[in-house]
Amino acid sequence: MLLFIFMASVLWGTGVLMGAPRRARWIMILILYFAMLGAQFLPEGNPVRVATGDSREMWLLVGGGVAMVLIYSSVLGAIRRRVQAKGAQDDAESAPQVSFSDTELNRYARHVVLREIGGLGQKKLKDARVLVIGAGGLGSPVLLYLAAAGVGTIGVVDDDEVDNSNLQRQVIHRDASIGTPKVFSAQEAMVAQNPFVNVLPYERRLSEEDSSELIADYDLVLDGTDNFDTRYLVNEVCVQQGKPLISGALSQWEGQLSVFDPAQGAPCYQCIFPEAPQDGLAPSCAEAGVIGPLPGVIGTMMAVEAIKVITGAGAVLRGEMMIYDALWGETRKIGLKPRLDCPICGAAKG
Repeated sequence: MLLFIFMASVLWGTGVLMGAPRRARWIMILILYFAMLGAQFLPEGNPVRVATGDSREMWLLVGGGVAMVLIYSSVLGAIRRRVQAKGAQDDAESAPQVSFSDTELNRYARHVVLREIGGLGQKKLKDARVLVIGAGGLGSPVLLYLAAAGVGTIGVVDDDEVDNSNLQRQVIHRDASIGTPKVFSAQEAMVAQNPFVNVLPYERRLSEEDSSELIADYDLVLDGTDNFDTRYLVNEVCVQQGKPLISGALSQWEGQLSVFDPAQGAPCYQCIFPEAPQDGLAPSCAEAGVIGPLPGVIGTMMAVEAIKVITGAGAVLRGEMMIYDALWGETRKIGLKPRLDCPICGAAKG
């Protein structure tokens, strides 16, 4: 066997030096193998047979093993080529439908090369209409990353103005924006980051009078607000209209997020939080404090979930809650189930 390996190496190296094609080098080694195998059929005690191992079974096993590896590699290569050809065909078929400028194609190139997104997924992002409730700590990274990702239309709802105390964590706003309505400060930053997106600012607090009409104009809602009244209102309207709701929350060093989507079998927000906590049990960030980068972590996760919902990529956090503990560097997921007695979505499950 050592003699065969030595001679095969010499043949391969000689072929490389002579510029012989890879196929020709393999043919030379195959001829050498059959010569070695043929030597095993010589009479017992023959010097050539002894020098080449004197074992017909060993050479047959070696040949069979190599043949299996080559067949497996050939089949795998054929499957890979077929998948690549199918992907290229799908891209070619979808290309006429994708209306991107050369600048946009270059900008979103890292998305397009992702198999889970591709050109068709990027087109879905461009056609999507996403409403973000809150332009504060969670809203800042959500809005910036949705704009950067090329979500075509992004609505921003907030009735607050930029304050100096916001700038420790609300990275979409600048010092020069202090006193400016957050929706306009956010719009300016988003358009500066990506002029190809359409940002619609709504300088007001979401109310029962206008929530249904506003949410009806969008495909997906992200809630980053800091009050339970708005959270319950947004959840109720989203359930009524069958819209998925991505909700995030923060407290000191810990954050959580989930995708509430009863239309796809997941619970709604009120299934998990039936009642708002009593005063003092869930202090706001102003009362309890919050570490500055935490909204960036959770808000960015919310943006990722939004992109997955829109494009259909991966596994969305439906029926699951992601919890991140920044103080101890721990991340965990817990399962969530709908409640049959939920006053918002329970009837639909009954």
